Amino acid sequence: MSTDAAPAPGPLSPFEQLRYAKQIIEIEAQALEGLAARLDTEFCRAVEELYHCPGSVIVTGIGKAGLIGQKIAATLSSTGTRSHFLHAGEAVHGDLGRIHRTDAILMLSQSGETQEVTRLLPTLKSLGIPIIAITGSRTSTLGRAAHVTIDLGALKEACGHGLAPSTSTTAMLAMGDALALVTSRMRSFGREDFARLHPGGSLGRLLAKVQDVMRPLAECRVAVCTESVRQVFVERRSAGRRTGAIMVVDPNQILRGIFTDSDLARLFEGRRDGALDGPIRDVMTKGPTTVPLGSMLTDAVEIMAERKISELPVVDISGRPIGLIDVTDVVALFPEGNLALQAAPPAKSSAVPSPKNPAFTMLSPHPRQSAPRGKNS
Repeated sequence: MSTDAAPAPGPLSPFEQLRYAKQIIEIEAQALEGLAARLDTEFCRAVEELYHCPGSVIVTGIGKAGLIGQKIAATLSSTGTRSHFLHAGEAVHGDLGRIHRTDAILMLSQSGETQEVTRLLPTLKSLGIPIIAITGSRTSTLGRAAHVTIDLGALKEACGHGLAPSTSTTAMLAMGDALALVTSRMRSFGREDFARLHPGGSLGRLLAKVQDVMRPLAECRVAVCTESVRQVFVERRSAGRRTGAIMVVDPNQILRGIFTDSDLARLFEGRRDGALDGPIRDVMTKGPTTVPLGSMLTDAVEIMAERKISELPVVDISGRPIGLIDVTDVVALFPEGNLALQAAPPAKSSAVPSPKNPAFTMLSPHPRQSAPRGKNS
C-alpha cells in the first residue's frame, strides 16, 4: 500500500479523508508485521540486559524518537523495570551525571546517525555501560557502537512525502512495548504488583482490594440477632453516609444475616407491622453472600452484578464482618458496567471465594437476593 497516489493538497472530501487515513494505517500495520517477522536473538539479548540490569534503564533519544523514548521509559517503570528518560540534547550539558555504572542505556535513532545521540557514545563507552540500540541500520554509527542492536530495517514513513516520522516511531514504540512486557513477564510481574505502582485514579481502583474501598465497620450498621427490628433502626445509627443494609451477628460477632431497606419495605407492603417488634433474625436474610478480606475489588463487583445485590459484607477468616461494600461506592469506578469487569484479567489472589478455598466458601444466596430490587436481601 502506498500513499503516493494521495489526493493533491487542499480540501479533501470525506471519502478521500477516509481513504488516505486507511492507507496510512495500513502502511504502519504492514511495517509492524514485518518487524515481528524479523525479530531475532538480538531481541533476546536486549531483554537479558534489561532483566539483569542492577541499576536503572536509561532511555534516550531526541525529537520524535525522544518522545517515543519517554513513553517506553514510562512503560518500563510501570511494569517492574526501573527506568528514566534522558534527553539526548541535555545530556551533554550536565545530565550525563544521572547515569550510573550499574545502569543500562536504551538509545533510539532511526538513522543511527543523530548527532545528539552519537556524541554520547564515547562517554558511555568510558563508563562501560551496556548500550541497547533501536535503529533502522545495524551498520550505522549507533548500530556499530551498541552492545545489542535491534535493527528495525529501512522503513518508509507513512506521510505522502516520506519525511514525517510516523512508521518509524510506530515501530520504535511497538519494539519498546515488546521489550518492556517480555521483561515484565520474566519478572513475574502480576496484578498485585501493577496495583502497587498504580494506586491513583480509576486504574488503581480497578486493581484495588476490597478493604481499600469498603466502608469500615465503624461506619456500618451492625445488630445482634436477638434485637428487634424497631430497636435496631432506632438505636443503630452509623457515622458518615448511611448504608442500605444492617449486618446481623450472633453473640460471638459472627455474621449470620443481613437486613436491608428492601426487607423493611416488604414488611410494610405485606402489612407485617408486628414483625417490627420481633427479633431481627426472624426477618433477616440468612447466610448472605459475603466476600473475604483481601479479595480483589473487581471480584466483589462482579459478584454484586451477577447476584444483583447492592450491599456486600466483607468478612475475616472467622466470618466476622470487617466492613461493607455499597454499590454507591463502586458504581462510579466501573462506568461501563460489566464491560470493565470482562476486560479485567483473572485475579491471582487465593482469597477470592472458591470451592478450592473452603475457609471462604460463598454461601448460597437466599432466593430474594436476586430480586429486581437489587438488595442483598
